[in-house]
Amino acid sequence: MNTRSIRFRLTVWYAGLLTALLALFGIFIYFTLDQFLERSLSETLAQDARTIGQNWLFDVSQSGPGYVAAEIEEHFAPSITGRFVRITRVADESVIYHSAAPESGAFDPSHIGPRRFETSQSTREEHLPDGKELLIFSLPFTDRAGNRYLIETGAPYDQVERVLRGLLISLGVAFPLIVGAAIVGGYLLMRNALRPMDEIATTAERITSRNLNERVPVTPTGDEVERLSVSLNRMMERLEDAFHHISRFSADAAHEIRTPLAIIRGELENALQAPALTAELRETIGSALEEAERLSRIVEQLLEMSRLEAGETLVERTRFDFTEMTRTTVEQMRLLAEEKNLQLRFERVQPVDIEGDPLRLKQIVVNLVDNAIKYTPAGGSVSVSTFPQDGRVVLEVADTGIGIPKNATSQIFDRFYRVDKARSRQMGGTGLGLAIVKSICTAYNGAMKGEALFFASSFRWRKNHEMDHA
Repeated sequence: MNTRSIRFRLTVWYAGLLTALLALFGIFIYFTLDQFLERSLSETLAQDARTIGQNWLFDVSQSGPGYVAAEIEEHFAPSITGRFVRITRVADESVIYHSAAPESGAFDPSHIGPRRFETSQSTREEHLPDGKELLIFSLPFTDRAGNRYLIETGAPYDQVERVLRGLLISLGVAFPLIVGAAIVGGYLLMRNALRPMDEIATTAERITSRNLNERVPVTPTGDEVERLSVSLNRMMERLEDAFHHISRFSADAAHEIRTPLAIIRGELENALQAPALTAELRETIGSALEEAERLSRIVEQLLEMSRLEAGETLVERTRFDFTEMTRTTVEQMRLLAEEKNLQLRFERVQPVDIEGDPLRLKQIVVNLVDNAIKYTPAGGSVSVSTFPQDGRVVLEVADTGIGIPKNATSQIFDRFYRVDKARSRQMGGTGLGLAIVKSICTAYNGAMKGEALFFASSFRWRKNHEMDHA
């Protein structure tokens, strides 16, 4: 996983923020519940004390302490409910009722010390020697006869602590699950949110000079993604217009130059036929005529490339044996190799039927073989082979020539690029032969590979041996 990606950082930020909010929420809930339970327990103890005083202790001078004790045992059952109840007469500090130890053994009532009589009710925490804590509510009370008493009701904190422990356990189990779900959900949310960006990037990578009319998808979200898509499409429209303008200009310029060049060539050829020319002047006119012819070839090739890029020349679709076509082309070029004392071999592997423009595909073979012959010294060899590989038909032209430097392999198919400009000019090269190969291959969704002694053009083919066009 790319830790520097927007998706990862947004997921971490989202999960971290949610974790912090959940932690704060858990702490808030814990302390709020603690206060609520303590207040509820205190109110319950206060209500019990008032009930004892108003219902049974108010007439204790007539009913007697035994009646009060019996009513408390019957209605509150302190030993069963785990409550603490103590009633003390203030005048002589005698205890008229004291609850027994609870059956659960939650605390020992004998460890709870006496409390001085106060004029107002109060709540206190009682810490017992065994580490237990009780919440005790004290209520001063005066009976009908004017005798004052102190009614104490209490309950252990275990009830509150059990609820809080349950809350902590629930939070401890739910917290990792929620955070995990937040991480997964955040990642999926970010992936879905950034999916239009992936589609835009994929489409943008697929757009080349041959499909500038293609546009990136526009997601109608009304946000930055939609604005980015619209802006990219508008930029592609401007690029398409500019590219078409340049292509039209190149084609028009090449077309317009053809006529003046033809006139210049004609005039130079006529001048060369004049009998009164000196040898020096004849050589000068001959050199100018060679340059005019070379310029004519460049113009024709530029015009051809403009047509290829515009898709105007790939109109003929014929099914033919690509291997046989390559063999016959190699045989036709054998004379060029023999003139340089080169061995030209064709290594036929198997017949391969494809569907395409035979003239254009033959032009690939001619340009590659001619390039290999041109840059291979006398006594060398050039080999041509065709074979299927990974669902493609591969044309391979290898030679023992001067080779191509590794730093130039990515540029040899560019227009007018020459590794050795002086040597290429001496050999009559224009720097457009491999560029034309690239244009034809691109038209057929092919690929080119250039290495020191290797040229290759690939054509995808289906199982039925037909060309797979875009």
